[in-house]
Amino acid sequence: QNEYKPDKDLSEVDLKNAIRVHHALATKASDYSKKSNVLKLKTADWRVFLFQAPSKEEMLSWILRINLVAAIFSAPAFPAAICSMKKFCRPLLPSSMTKLCQEEQLRSHENKMKQIADELAEHKLHPVEKSLKSKEAEEYRLKEHYLIFE
Repeated sequence: QNEYKPDKDLSEVDLKNAIRVHHALATKASDYSKKSNVLKLKTADWRVFLFQAPSKEEMLSWILRINLVAAIFSAPAFPAAICSMKKFCRPLLPSSMTKLCQEEQLRSHENKMKQIADELAEHKLHPVEKSLKSKEAEEYRLKEHYLIFE
């Protein structure tokens, strides 16, 4: 009864429930063993979705295609908002098409990986006391979670 019709306009509910793939990453869900041919999609807002493909070949095809589309719609991040407090803010991830060619995008990602790895190493050099339930401890945890995720 509620069959998908490509000609039908998307409703507000459809758009609200859509999964945005900008700055997302699809990988084989190697940590999931209940079913076979499962891929994991991590989105820019840190949500994780699992999808089961009918075969290993289709799973690999889905991963390749999702990552290609994600790359196309993943323009470089804008710097995080700056505020007077020392509060950690994630950078803004635009969902517009990138103007970089694939080689430039790869170099950009490699540079970003090195920057994030350096930042994580620096972050771990200055830990806060784990027993603290302060805003400072929460900010430290949030930033560490973000850096590891990235």
